[in-house]
Amino acid sequence: MILSAETASRKLKRMALEVCERNYALDEIVLLGIRDNGSFIAKEIASLMAETFIGSIIVSDLFINKKQPGEIELSADIDFNDKVVVLIDDVANSGRTMLYALKPLLLQFPKRIQTLALVERTHKLFPIAVDYVGVSVSTTLQENIEVEIVDGRVSGAWLR
Repeated sequence: MILSAETASRKLKRMALEVCERNYALDEIVLLGIRDNGSFIAKEIASLMAETFIGSIIVSDLFINKKQPGEIELSADIDFNDKVVVLIDDVANSGRTMLYALKPLLLQFPKRIQTLALVERTHKLFPIAVDYVGVSVSTTLQENIEVEIVDGRVSGAWLR
C-alpha cells in the first residue's frame, strides 16, 4: 500500500490548499478531471477548495482512452480562453495521458495550465511536469500503481 484512505485525504486537502494559494487572485478556475479516477479527485479537490477559494470553481470531465489516446471528449463545452485550468489525474505514470489531454486545451488560449496527480511515478517518458503532487514514488517499469475510489472517495493506492 502506498497511500491509506486517511493519508490520501490529507494529501488531497494539502493539494487543494496549494491550488488556492497559487491562484488566490482569480475570479474563476477550471478543474478538468481525466475520467474516471481523475474526475472523482477533481470533484474532491473542488469541494475542499470551496472552503478557501473565493472565486468560482468549474469542474468538468475529460474522456480519453489511456491505453490508446486519440479521441478526446469533454463532458461540457467550456471556454478555456484566458482561464486557469488544472488538469487532474489519479496517477501520473509516463506522462502520455496528460500530454494528449492537453490537445483540446491548446485549441483555445488558456491563461495557464497546471497539472495535479495524487500519485506521481518518477520516470516519465513524456515531457510533463506535475505541479501538484500527493506523493512521488520510484518504481520499476514493470510495476503499476492503482488508486481505488469507493463511494466517491479515495480508499487507497497500491503498488502492484
